[in-house]
Amino acid sequence: MAATGLALFDLDHTLIGFDSGMAWCAFHEAAGRLPPQTHARYLACCHAYVRGQATLHDLHNLLVAPLSGLSPETLQAWQVDFAQAMAPRVSPWALQIVASHRQAGHLCVLVTATARLVASAFSALFGMDALLATESGSVSGDAGPSAVGVLGAPCWGAHKLDRVQDWLAQRSLGQLSDHASWFYSDSHSDLPLLQAVTHPVVVEPDPRLLAHARTHGWPVVQRDAPAP
Repeated sequence: MAATGLALFDLDHTLIGFDSGMAWCAFHEAAGRLPPQTHARYLACCHAYVRGQATLHDLHNLLVAPLSGLSPETLQAWQVDFAQAMAPRVSPWALQIVASHRQAGHLCVLVTATARLVASAFSALFGMDALLATESGSVSGDAGPSAVGVLGAPCWGAHKLDRVQDWLAQRSLGQLSDHASWFYSDSHSDLPLLQAVTHPVVVEPDPRLLAHARTHGWPVVQRDAPAP
């Protein structure tokens, strides 16, 4: 099998300099589509997550629970509106990085813990070949009706590597080790995938990832710096 170049990208604070879930809540609350204080509740949950007092499931549920009663057509319209609103916030640097990989013939894949319903807007804006994200689905409790929550494991940490390997296998593209590969990320939680690619690139990393990158000689880039 001929090797194929793969360019993998984290989303929040890597390709974009903000939290996409927070942007989703703020945009649709301002449009009167989500209840007041939705954005404030999501921000408070983000702070709790940083303190170790909330989980990715909690963040995901805050995003998707208010959408459970929407028709597919309405949800699609919300996603289109959101994508149009986010387009001016996507930096030329990020667009150029992705475009440079596409011009080199690499497959470009967005690999993010963000819910698919939010991340799909950015996948389209960047012209990604594929989106690997946290999936939403009906989750039945021990008692009572089912609710919308995380379907399977969140696309986070070591699960990102698993999702990439599964995606390659489903397309008969072998394993990640069969390819020249890049992964751009800002987060220490992405170390499993960063360590698995041939070209890890850290973008304005958190302190733990910065220390690791310096120890191992990985390139550290600033968002909005000239693309290599």
